[in-house]
Amino acid sequence: MRSRKSRAKAVTEFSLIQDYFSKREHYHAETLLGIGDDAALLQLLPGEQLVVSVDTMVEGVHFLKDVDPKALGHKLLAVNLSDLAAMGAEPRWVTLALTLPENDSIWLQQFAEGLFALASHYQIDLVGGDTTRGPLTLTLQAHGVVPVGKAIRRDGAQAGDLICVTNRLGAAGYALQQLQQGQEAANIRHHLERPMPCVEAGLRLRGYASAMVDVSDGLLADLEHILQRSGVGAKLDLESIPFHPALAELSVEQQLNFALVAGDEYQLCFTLPQEAYPLLCRELEEIAVPITVVGEVEKGNQLKWSGDWSPASRGYQHF
Repeated sequence: MRSRKSRAKAVTEFSLIQDYFSKREHYHAETLLGIGDDAALLQLLPGEQLVVSVDTMVEGVHFLKDVDPKALGHKLLAVNLSDLAAMGAEPRWVTLALTLPENDSIWLQQFAEGLFALASHYQIDLVGGDTTRGPLTLTLQAHGVVPVGKAIRRDGAQAGDLICVTNRLGAAGYALQQLQQGQEAANIRHHLERPMPCVEAGLRLRGYASAMVDVSDGLLADLEHILQRSGVGAKLDLESIPFHPALAELSVEQQLNFALVAGDEYQLCFTLPQEAYPLLCRELEEIAVPITVVGEVEKGNQLKWSGDWSPASRGYQHF
């Protein structure tokens, strides 16, 4: 929240909600009651299971102070949709909690525009939340649905499965480094501030992927979540990692650190029975999402890789 003050009428918590967040159409008949009561009323259809994810973003930790409010609204929703995508879930509802240092009508209007532009794209209903005063902190909870028993979990990887990732890696981490060094990162900044969640790919991976996770903390760290939950090991082929073209002029070691460690990618990493790979490739070609095989699941409990590269870290850690 910027320090400038808007010349606006005094607001209460409830008028703030009314002005920026409650006057929105609902896309789903299953939204029985949204904003305006003590809690929302939501209806699951027969044969559906609810999938819930929540993320918090704090100024100075998850985003820079000068970030575009529209981009921030977009990203807050996108990172939660990425979690739903990693479960193969269809997004349906969100709740939003804002901790704001002051009332800034310009900032709020732009934040809401970014949030609702992405919500409209995926036809998501905002059904509740909370506002309070304090250091700028944004929390969003996303709710999605999957057919009963069809959620893609982290614990299904089997020895012999292929390890795959969507799209290309490394641009978000590289953009962050450039911005921290005072550069504009003009061509790749959107990868950091306006990531697009792989919602459609996640839906199409149902019935193919044996395990899946979204790449938020870095491919090494997030793949290890799958391996630990599945009780298996893996070997990565570093020569197969799909680097973003923006990394082309960097050293191989730098490219690997951005692609495997930096995180903030919101691509999907999944394991897949080898016989399913050709079918899935054709499925994802329909939505123009490329996938790359980057390794194979093995027996054991270790994550190994080809070559003598040493990672700068094992991925992002809050503590």
